[in-house]
Amino acid sequence: MRVAMIGTGYVGLVSWACFADFGHEVTCVDKDTAKIAAIERGEMPIYEPGLSELVAANRRAGRLKFTVDLPAAVKAADAVFIAVGTPSRRGDGHADLSYVFDAAREIAGALSGFTVVITKSTVPVGTGDEVERIIRETRADAQCAVVSNPEFLREGAAIRDFKLPDRIVVGSEDARAREVMSELYRPLYLNRSAILFTGRRTAELIKYAANAFLATKITFINEIADLAEKVGADVQEIARGIGLDNRIGAKFLHAGPGFGGSCFPKDTVALIKTAQDHEAPLRIVEAVVAVNDARKRAMARKVSNALGGELRGKTVAVLGLTFKPNTDDMREAPSIPLITALQDMGAKVRAFDPTGMEQAKPLFANVTFCDDAYSCAEGAAALVIVTEWEQFRALDFARLKTLMASAVLVDLRNVYRPEEVARHGFAYEGVGRAKK
Repeated sequence: MRVAMIGTGYVGLVSWACFADFGHEVTCVDKDTAKIAAIERGEMPIYEPGLSELVAANRRAGRLKFTVDLPAAVKAADAVFIAVGTPSRRGDGHADLSYVFDAAREIAGALSGFTVVITKSTVPVGTGDEVERIIRETRADAQCAVVSNPEFLREGAAIRDFKLPDRIVVGSEDARAREVMSELYRPLYLNRSAILFTGRRTAELIKYAANAFLATKITFINEIADLAEKVGADVQEIARGIGLDNRIGAKFLHAGPGFGGSCFPKDTVALIKTAQDHEAPLRIVEAVVAVNDARKRAMARKVSNALGGELRGKTVAVLGLTFKPNTDDMREAPSIPLITALQDMGAKVRAFDPTGMEQAKPLFANVTFCDDAYSCAEGAAALVIVTEWEQFRALDFARLKTLMASAVLVDLRNVYRPEEVARHGFAYEGVGRAKK
């Protein structure tokens, strides 16, 4: 099939590369000529394992093209995906849909023959109705069906998630549109991936409900971790104990410094705003957002406590800046409020991240960025693991001890066993673990 993908952000990049790998002819559209030129040179605007290789292979095969000419791409397409950004709107927290609506107007002017217009961006309930209204208003003669097809991709594992999905949600009651969507995803049938056909508004809400539920699981185990510390229990054993219950499941029960990234923070807030607008407030989700925001900055107090309650004049080494491993995404990363709070307490901060350094540098002032974990640790009173990169899972503690001003490890991801660290002469501070 011929596919046009509007937008070369995270979702768009992965989606068009994977659709091309399925054998479809994909044309990617972006207004940023410099960005398109960079992608054509093989320079990806994001870091995602395997993406560069996938793009290069499908370009060589002639299935993947890039352009700034939206009308030409849309006119030739059987299916047009809208995969533009929907950031939180400044001032009120609602999703900013201006990019989606602008894309809809441009698409409408270029439609030729029956075309399925698919919203891949994360959008509030009712957005598909407005996209359809815009298209009909712009082109009364347009032959199209507007579909919701939310994404469920994890940064760092997005290609695998696209090709081996738990489910594919398609929101449309149009028979022709459902046929097109079935054909688009037909290569996945060998993997027995279930396509869940729903109404359009239901599909839109599924995406937000899924992210809010996962955010709630994270926040729940974080609060249990705080209680575990007070009563002398181990949150990791608690998580395993409840996660073995099939009704609960083990995923997203990892205590840490709070959730971040491009989805959970903005999507939970957008869902809350939608619920308030419809007079159906979501009190649980409201609490999740409030608790998570407070938690990120509270992690600095954990560092302070590990150093006797005084940080002024001391150097703290931070390992990991991105919100999770295997990405360079700094959006809403827990490292941001943590480092800000450490500096407010008078600490000097050194930092290292395997891929996120360039994205992090504009976000911080007076932070020393280092080349690796060991140069980062030089002269530090405490070493803080914020992101659980694989590179930080087998640190040489004997070497670290010779480099640091004091042997203190604050493990905000519970990467290490306390007794293992103690054997190397380090004081250990984890999350949700009783003091030994």
